[in-house]
Amino acid sequence: MSVLALRSSARAPGLPGVDAALWRATEYAAAPAAVVPTGWAALDAQLPGGGWPGRAVCEVLLAQPASVEWRLLAPALQQVTAAGGCVVAVAPPQPPYLPGLIHAGLDERRFVWVRADAPAQQLWAVEQLVKADAAGAVVAWLPQARPEHLRRLQVCAQACTGLVLLCRPQAAQHEASAAPLRVHAAPGPGWDLLLRVLKRRGPTHEGVLHLPALPGGLQGLLPPAPPPNREHPADALGRAAPAHQPDQPRQHAA
Repeated sequence: MSVLALRSSARAPGLPGVDAALWRATEYAAAPAAVVPTGWAALDAQLPGGGWPGRAVCEVLLAQPASVEWRLLAPALQQVTAAGGCVVAVAPPQPPYLPGLIHAGLDERRFVWVRADAPAQQLWAVEQLVKADAAGAVVAWLPQARPEHLRRLQVCAQACTGLVLLCRPQAAQHEASAAPLRVHAAPGPGWDLLLRVLKRRGPTHEGVLHLPALPGGLQGLLPPAPPPNREHPADALGRAAPAHQPDQPRQHAA
């Protein structure tokens, strides 16, 4: 069936909502029912609806786990706990640093850490949380999840009002995924995050987003980063290299 025929049939009685689920390749899809702003204006501008979508799986692909994901997700998770929702972290590779999360605005009374070592346990825990719609946000680390696992989670997530955020290795970007949204996050210069939108319900995203992600608790402790000196790069100690001076005639003592 052609796309045109499918669009025509979507307007026929008995298929409510199908037409709203279709979009042109040059346009964003209709905004999902529930969206949580990411906390980054530059990223929100690149996402349908302007934030992390509810009723869907979102993948965050990482070059190294436990490196940037908390800084990326903390602004949205803060909104979840502020609204009375619970954040459940499943199988993080490192114990969550609670003082840092509290400083980012999360309510520690609404934060749950689930330890699960085996991949089967991790998948089971995430699937049960999503099926039960038991949290305002589920953040799970699933390095060994396969495409069929993601398809099952995506089906479950369509009936879940909370966020479903899966942190996975960057090598997974070459694998098929049922997740409607996939982003790649990496550390950048200073405290910046470098983010690419690999998949979204809309046109292909080009380029890299630079997100200033200096933790709030360090703003008063670290000196401002100097602007890059493109003409005179810094030496190993961080000092600007002196500008090139023309050779001068040597002076000899009398």
